[in-house]
Amino acid sequence: MDKATILKMVAEYVKEHHQQKPYKTGDRINYAGRVFDEREVCNLVDSALDFWLTAGAYTNKFEKGLAEFQGVPYCSLVNSGSSANLLAVAALTSPLLKERRLKKGDEIITVAAAFPTTVSPIIQCGAVPVFVDIDIPSYNIDVDYLEQAYSEKTKAVFLAHSLGNPFDLARVKQFCDKHNLWLIEDNCDALGGTYELDGQVRKTGTIGDIGTSSFYPAHQMTMGEGGAVYTSNPLLHKIIRSLRDWGRECACSGGQDNLCGHRFDGQFGTLPKGYDHKYVYSHLGYNLKTTEMQAAIGTAQLEKLDHFVRRRQENWRYMREQLSCLSSQLILPEKQVGAEPCWFGFIVATRPECPKTRNEIVAHLEKHNVQTRNLFAGNILRHPCFETYKNGIDYRVVGNLERTDYAMHHAFWVGVYPGMTVEMLDEMVRLIKEAIAE
Repeated sequence: MDKATILKMVAEYVKEHHQQKPYKTGDRINYAGRVFDEREVCNLVDSALDFWLTAGAYTNKFEKGLAEFQGVPYCSLVNSGSSANLLAVAALTSPLLKERRLKKGDEIITVAAAFPTTVSPIIQCGAVPVFVDIDIPSYNIDVDYLEQAYSEKTKAVFLAHSLGNPFDLARVKQFCDKHNLWLIEDNCDALGGTYELDGQVRKTGTIGDIGTSSFYPAHQMTMGEGGAVYTSNPLLHKIIRSLRDWGRECACSGGQDNLCGHRFDGQFGTLPKGYDHKYVYSHLGYNLKTTEMQAAIGTAQLEKLDHFVRRRQENWRYMREQLSCLSSQLILPEKQVGAEPCWFGFIVATRPECPKTRNEIVAHLEKHNVQTRNLFAGNILRHPCFETYKNGIDYRVVGNLERTDYAMHHAFWVGVYPGMTVEMLDEMVRLIKEAIAE
């Protein structure tokens, strides 16, 4: 039996066993889910039959495709979005960056209303996070705090586009340029969104020095687990690749030898002259590569990414229109000026005038099979993981994080992923209205 016959049978199996069932009232409405067809599964089986396993042809194709989609020259596939964030911060610690290198005790400005792995790499790399408040209803950094957060130790700004809504990139970029700071965009919730800067429309994740993505099943596209780091800076790309691949100096891909033509005649450090270049290490790195099977799935998903982006935007707009009548009771989300977000979710917060609390509305939705989520950590500083860290030493807070705490107490969100139908959206709207009216 040849491969083509096997893949034809796989496609038929997927069409028979993996079709989305029509929604019926009362069915579970998840906040996110995988949207796929026979192409992803056929790619997966194709890769499995080749049994290369580690990064190979599909990985190269995916990295090239995502770089083209983002409009940048360099992309590195990794095993998760969290690893992508770790690589992004770790890259800034490289001695190759000379005076701009991030050193122990240097500061990075971020927000406390974050997913933990936007914050944890800062501490793990020996830097000090400086937390500032957010704006509501964007749920992104309040840029008026940036100058107040700045100190002589500040080296970078590291922020996520909250639930797909870009932060004020114009103001943040202007601030970073003024003080010669690195800018990392955590683009894990926002892949496919755009932002207009200086008359040019660019993809989110490409305006800063480094952008990161996640391919966890909830995100804009998936390969089960996986992530990516992308940049337009060739030196940063070299550092990222080295750190991803054990910290090695060599740029050969898996199964490749002597790409540079000088495998046995170089001089590195105090090693013997001609020491095998494949085992020379310019950084203390990691192994954060993904598998070929994941890349095979991602390659099929990447072909559908434009469609996924449109569906998320359409679903978000529909929810916004249908819930506009509740604007006196709920704080409805607003997109960033100059942006066309690829939304990760639809977030609302209860106003003081709302007769029901966030918890009461969420309980009603969950009781009726609608999955909800809070704004990630709410305030990361209030979690047990920060109990052993001290303000002013291990981290610094600017202001009182009043709106961060407000979101922690009053905000929740529901999904807008591409697998949602109008009937599912209508049911979520109905239940939110019902919860407030009861």
